[in-house]
Amino acid sequence: MAHFIRLRATKAAAVAVASGGTYAFLRDPSVSANDRGGGGGPALESFRSKIGDPYAVVPPRAVQESALIGASPANPLDILVVGGGATGCGVALDAATRGLRVGLVEREDFSSGTSSRSTKLLHGGVRYLEKAVFNFDYGQLKLVFHALEERKQVIENAPHLCHALPCMTPCFEWFEVVYFWMGLKLYDLVAGPRLLHLSRYYSAQESVELFPTLARKGRDKTLKGTVVYYDGQMNDSRLNVGLACTAALAGAAVLNHAEVISFLKDEGSERITGARVRDSLTGKEFDTYAKVVVNAAGPFCDSLRKMANNDAKPMICPSSGVHIVLPDYYSPEGMGLIVPKTKDGRVVFMLPWLGRTVAGTTDSNTNITMLPEPHEDEIQFILDAICDYLNVKVRRVDVLSAWSGIRPLAMDPRAKNTESISRDHVVCEDYPGLVTITGGKWTTYRSMAEDAVDAAIKSGKLSPGNKCLTYNLCLVGGEGWDPASFTVLAQQYVRMKKTYGGKVVPGVMDTATAKHLSHAYGTLAERVAAIAQNENLGKRLAHGYPFLEAEVAYCARHEYCESAIDFIARRSRLAFLDTDAAGRALPRIIQILAVEHKWDKSRQKQEVQMAIQFLETFKSSKNAQFHDGKHK
Repeated sequence: MAHFIRLRATKAAAVAVASGGTYAFLRDPSVSANDRGGGGGPALESFRSKIGDPYAVVPPRAVQESALIGASPANPLDILVVGGGATGCGVALDAATRGLRVGLVEREDFSSGTSSRSTKLLHGGVRYLEKAVFNFDYGQLKLVFHALEERKQVIENAPHLCHALPCMTPCFEWFEVVYFWMGLKLYDLVAGPRLLHLSRYYSAQESVELFPTLARKGRDKTLKGTVVYYDGQMNDSRLNVGLACTAALAGAAVLNHAEVISFLKDEGSERITGARVRDSLTGKEFDTYAKVVVNAAGPFCDSLRKMANNDAKPMICPSSGVHIVLPDYYSPEGMGLIVPKTKDGRVVFMLPWLGRTVAGTTDSNTNITMLPEPHEDEIQFILDAICDYLNVKVRRVDVLSAWSGIRPLAMDPRAKNTESISRDHVVCEDYPGLVTITGGKWTTYRSMAEDAVDAAIKSGKLSPGNKCLTYNLCLVGGEGWDPASFTVLAQQYVRMKKTYGGKVVPGVMDTATAKHLSHAYGTLAERVAAIAQNENLGKRLAHGYPFLEAEVAYCARHEYCESAIDFIARRSRLAFLDTDAAGRALPRIIQILAVEHKWDKSRQKQEVQMAIQFLETFKSSKNAQFHDGKHK
């Protein structure tokens, strides 16, 4: 008998008849922030001081694994989370801060799937607002209300990793100027007190001054002006890793590179009581027991549901989103470009991100794979689409990196294409003891986690010590961080560098590096700067990028960085920013990790092979020749 929990409201959620039960919808946006996030009392203050302690250190991986092994049938965990993406780590943090005993296992690395391959935007959903108005769809409007509320909260809870970003919409007809201006004013109105900044109109002349590469003529028409509105931007996988580390500091036993290979069931009731887990790094297998298992495996959640019940009907409709990274000169620092409707009706954007320009995206059906790769025609589609709006030559050879991410959309069996499927999230328990959370988007990860934990508490008849505290809880490195924090690093630290001859020479903690460390690590940046200064690891890993050798050592010690891929893709963003630069940095990264993790020569060789194979899935211009399409 399937048990189904409340769902957030959109039309599409009638959806889930697909899974053999009924779904209902979650949270009413009319509930005020104060009702949900206010207070917290001594419990909130206790967790804040634990997480904000500048000397706090996450428990070592071996300790976390022992905590999972120690969970027995007689003394089980309250909740075992499967999946270390934004939602899974959010669930672990939420449950741990409610005073529950929590474990989390992730087959690859935290944020290794969809959560590191996002658009990097924290958005309320302008498109949903348009649908709400024209379709008189209150469900879509609720979705926008809710996302705008969560957007502001994510930025406040991780201020070092998130910021407001102005986005420019070019208008080539006076009708477009009026239409977009009115629509974006409505967006501002819906945001209410959660507004980041007011939207406004700029003339054609003002627009090209703000965005020099914007074309004055496009689609055989002349630019009439632009409307600029604000959304949030983030460093997605660093935010995800921050969530995992915050959960660990709050008491959750989080373990990456640990795969669930089967579920444990009670022989009498058939209820799931835990999981058999394989540590991918050692090959060791162990059982861990829990009162409830939360399935937060993103695109792979159906395979876990099938592990529990082979007859489970699919609820995921995977959609591929491809992004490309271009040099910084394509867009000015601090201003994005969003085209709401291209020739074929899709949305295309170009945003400044970590000193480069990220452009995308596509939205097409795909198969679920561990390492999705972008097709050459998808890369070309993005290049062709942005070409119409720029006065610079858009070249395939400029693509520094290109990647594909799989969106786990909650499926409506009546939908004809992925664009009409709900971006909303679904929480259900269609097998006793297994609560599944899927769908949704990065912006609403916190409330998705809250809903999943509420469902798990109900399923396992758990007794939390307090209510949800994550609404007003800063992630590690966020408490007390200030945008001017980087000046302390620039003034008080030097970068000691070993030359190729082995001589140690001091280097300047330049502004670019200081800003990078401050934004990537928040208030913990001084720890990284101290390693650069005291352990002679102050050299940059790649020419033109601010990443330091010290970061490799720091991430291995304090952020569960267990492989070269973990570092180039998720602790730093080098693979996403510049695939070739990441390849050149690999030998030194592996050298440092080998010292930290005591790797032998064969493990080092294996790391090189795996990282090169991984980087080949990021289609930089160098890799274009290996694939079918226009560029061979």
